[in-house]
Amino acid sequence: MIRTILCALALTFSASVALACTGHSKQTQSCADGTYWDSETQTCAKIVNS
Repeated sequence: MIRTILCALALTFSASVALACTGHSKQTQSCADGTYWDSETQTCAKIVNS
């Protein structure tokens, strides 16, 4: 019984911590190797060599 309660508390706590992150500013992140930032689509796009 105590194990079930501890698991429930852990899941509740982890969900509330994740919700606390909303409303923060955006962070810069690089695109993966072989891709570039396409500002028109706002996504990383694959580099095509011709």
